[in-house]
Amino acid sequence: MLRATAIGLSVAVVITAGAGWWFYQHLNGNIHSVSLDGKGGTEKADAFGRTPINILVMGSDGRTSKTDCKLGGGCSATGVQTGSNADVQMVLHISADRSNATVMSIPRDTMTKVPACKDSESGQSTPGYYGQVNSALQYGPACQVDTVHRLTGIPIDHFVKLDFSGVVKMSDAVGGVSVCVSDDVYDTYSHLKLSEGTHTLKGVAALEFVRSRHGFGDGSDLGRTVSQHIFLSAMIRKFKSAGTLTDPTAVYKLADAGTKALTVDDGLGSVKKLISLADDVNKVPTDRITFATMQTAPDPADSDRVVVGPGAKSLFATIADDQSLTTGPGKKSAVASDTAKPRPTATVSTVPPSGIAVTVENGTGITGRASVIATALTGQGFGSATTTNAPSPATGTTLTYGTGQGAEARTVAKALGLPSSHLKRGSGTGLTLVVGSDWPGGSSYPGASTASPAPADTKAAVSHAHASTADQAKTCAKVSPYKTVTLDGVPMTPSQAYAAARKKPDSDA
Repeated sequence: MLRATAIGLSVAVVITAGAGWWFYQHLNGNIHSVSLDGKGGTEKADAFGRTPINILVMGSDGRTSKTDCKLGGGCSATGVQTGSNADVQMVLHISADRSNATVMSIPRDTMTKVPACKDSESGQSTPGYYGQVNSALQYGPACQVDTVHRLTGIPIDHFVKLDFSGVVKMSDAVGGVSVCVSDDVYDTYSHLKLSEGTHTLKGVAALEFVRSRHGFGDGSDLGRTVSQHIFLSAMIRKFKSAGTLTDPTAVYKLADAGTKALTVDDGLGSVKKLISLADDVNKVPTDRITFATMQTAPDPADSDRVVVGPGAKSLFATIADDQSLTTGPGKKSAVASDTAKPRPTATVSTVPPSGIAVTVENGTGITGRASVIATALTGQGFGSATTTNAPSPATGTTLTYGTGQGAEARTVAKALGLPSSHLKRGSGTGLTLVVGSDWPGGSSYPGASTASPAPADTKAAVSHAHASTADQAKTCAKVSPYKTVTLDGVPMTPSQAYAAARKKPDSDA
């Protein structure tokens, strides 16, 4: 919902910006922006000097106003609350040449390391901890951006945040979004109630749909990301269809509601900047916008949580390396190949840079060499890099790794341009990089290849990622066949709940 909202707002601003200086200033005044404090990493330009754009789109579960308390519930005992979690997280990637885009959802139940953070607005801080990825928003949007950057290794340039009331305002302003459900569904938690078939959802009904995690798929957050992609695809098609943005009254309503509903980073904090973003997004056709959900595996320590799974590393790499998951006309895309028939998942390293710690020792005698390399590693999303002086001077640089950590060592070596001949297996544990006199300056090993990295495996990237493209208009959200909801204390399937609650009006009634 949020990613399409940001796109829709931006498209609307393109049309409305010419309506007059007063209107322009009015919309600028609506926008609330927050600094990223230098978090998120930096994009690399392609051979033509063009850079991709990566935006973290967040849906907040905050009950920070009476309106959001009413919409989200849960305030009966506490009243209006402070703080929020990022229950929806999507990385929107727009390619450097603006020919394609990828939207990757990160399930809120993913466990990861949250770095040390301090919210510039509330002052709330943390020294860092291991927990759910969505919890980082409690320490500000910049902390959430930094956490996702470290988890995935993907540079994040911007963010867009929307709360419950913002979703309602935006869906009302756009005039509703058409979605299809595969069966009767009643999610007694989000309160979504719809009969089998196609419906146009506005306001609260739209919020109920995008919040429903018990109504679709397996009744978890993983199923919810798929139904959200269906909703967003429909919204994108509506924005791009003839007539949606040609009515001046509708355009004003959409732009005014959107700028009031969103919190963005300083880089998107003006109508002019949103116009530029809208122009970039509009260049991408719907059949080249790919939706995917980060692959996960069960958390060994908690069956109700997940960790980064096989294939996710390839998905992260396609985004970070600006690779398309779709192709031009007449060619078969990775998405089409994946949905055609299942394939066994290849065995790959499941440890992303955020899970790798490195000890960097300075063996050069040059002050600050270890710090330069450590900063380069953390800047690329590695979990931590501690520094110290080597026990004795070193003429050659070596990266020593413990048993079972060869894949991690290769990941570090690739990030630094260090040849594999400098890697050696040790008798201890952990990764130790000794910087020798053969590496007197810079953060990349001398003579490191400047050629483009080997392309990521796009088939592995979309395998088990529930990938789809925005042009798939006939896709229905799959109602869960499991007993994921409870009505009057009785567990039942969402379809059984629908039949048992005949007197309750449907959400789109």
